[in-house]
Amino acid sequence: MAKSTLSFVCQNCGAAYNRWQGKCESCGEWNTLAEEDTSGSVPVSIRSKRKGRTFALESLAGKSPDAPRLSSGMTELDRVTGGGFVRGSVLLVGGDPGIGKSTLLTQATSLLARAGHRVVYISGEEAVAQVRLRAERLGLSDAPVQLAAETSVEDIVSTLSEGAVPRLIVIDSIQTMWTDTVESAPGTVTQVRASAQALIRFAKKTGAAIILVGHVTKDGQIAGPRVVEHMVDAVMSFEGEGSQQFRILRAVKNRFGPTDEIGVFEMTGLGLREVTNPSELFLSERDLGTPGTAVFAGIEGTRPVLVELQALVAPTSLGTPRRAVVGWDPSRLSMVLAVLEAHCGVKLSGHDVYLNVAGGLRIHEPAADLAAAAALVSSLVNAQLPTDAVYFGEISLSGVVRPVAQTPARLKEAAKLGFQRAVLPESARGDAGGDAGLSLNTVNSLTTLVAEIAARGSRRGESSAQPEKNATPARFRRGEG
Repeated sequence: MAKSTLSFVCQNCGAAYNRWQGKCESCGEWNTLAEEDTSGSVPVSIRSKRKGRTFALESLAGKSPDAPRLSSGMTELDRVTGGGFVRGSVLLVGGDPGIGKSTLLTQATSLLARAGHRVVYISGEEAVAQVRLRAERLGLSDAPVQLAAETSVEDIVSTLSEGAVPRLIVIDSIQTMWTDTVESAPGTVTQVRASAQALIRFAKKTGAAIILVGHVTKDGQIAGPRVVEHMVDAVMSFEGEGSQQFRILRAVKNRFGPTDEIGVFEMTGLGLREVTNPSELFLSERDLGTPGTAVFAGIEGTRPVLVELQALVAPTSLGTPRRAVVGWDPSRLSMVLAVLEAHCGVKLSGHDVYLNVAGGLRIHEPAADLAAAAALVSSLVNAQLPTDAVYFGEISLSGVVRPVAQTPARLKEAAKLGFQRAVLPESARGDAGGDAGLSLNTVNSLTTLVAEIAARGSRRGESSAQPEKNATPARFRRGEG
């Protein structure tokens, strides 16, 4: 018999240690090491004597048929997956508890089942009656979805192998599954890895598409070993704020489609509703005429999205000013603040800075630099920005505004929503492509934009942070130390 091998495995990152310790040296988390049996079910002496089988080798030349896709019936979901589910593919969907993962998959499986496909929903966290209650609330109880509450991977594979091969299988969730091949408890790193491997093997063998639901940690990362994310074909993240009704489905990894597309949903009493025009939704509750707000014309994949950036600059009573940002990269905010102070003479060292992306959307592209800078200066000098203008452009460390990609698509979306003007980099004028009927205000340097905003503003109190028109830093001017 094989000797039992015990080791301590981190339940956050999967790192293994010979002895217990309070902190994992790999990921830095505390109290995440658990004792697991990492020995195989087959003795090493028997495994080493097994002879391998021969297999056929093929050349690079030749034609491979396109992978057939199965449309989910939800346009936003198909957009993120690249056109539908590929046969034999395995997708991992993660998100915060209560964000709507089970609701989304219940709606998708019901639409596929109504289209005549065999769909199986395996729940490891809820009873069958609980899933039926959700389907009844969504008005989908009449959909012919095959439902079960089971956690044994061997029993699941054996049941699914009977009869016709399902076109789509949902496993909710992978952390509750367990297999007899390992002796660890359900939810541990070893069990999650082994269970996922067994289900992936079944998908590749039969051609069924499988969706695995994964838990997330407190910082939003999918729980369990990162090797599971490498094993699956696609990783999708379901994001959103609990106080907002908007939900964003984003592809983190996709072997069969793009990774920069997003799907926008709205949570209602009857489930998730697809949002075909997210720009109009994000701007529906916009505060017109308020200093510190700017509309950013962004791009998410191939879709232009207009969203409002809100900034608040207030004097601080603390020794170290606070910098808080929601929905944007904090490093980009620090860079924009440094450029404003170094090249535009904007003094922000005595002010708290808050920046928020309205609607719960997360922006990843650097094209939002110009809109963020405009909102910050507008709040500082108490100046109202034009309500019919959009902003986009990347700011370099020298203060120069650099062009960004897909300028015509941004302008066309802005014109469709009724905007009259656009503030964009000077070098992007040639790429405007007819400018969609908008009045273009091109800027070559951030100093120019700051001077225009400061000219229409008024100082708050006795703040000396009024932006100046020249680009000489204040600390190098004569008479200022």
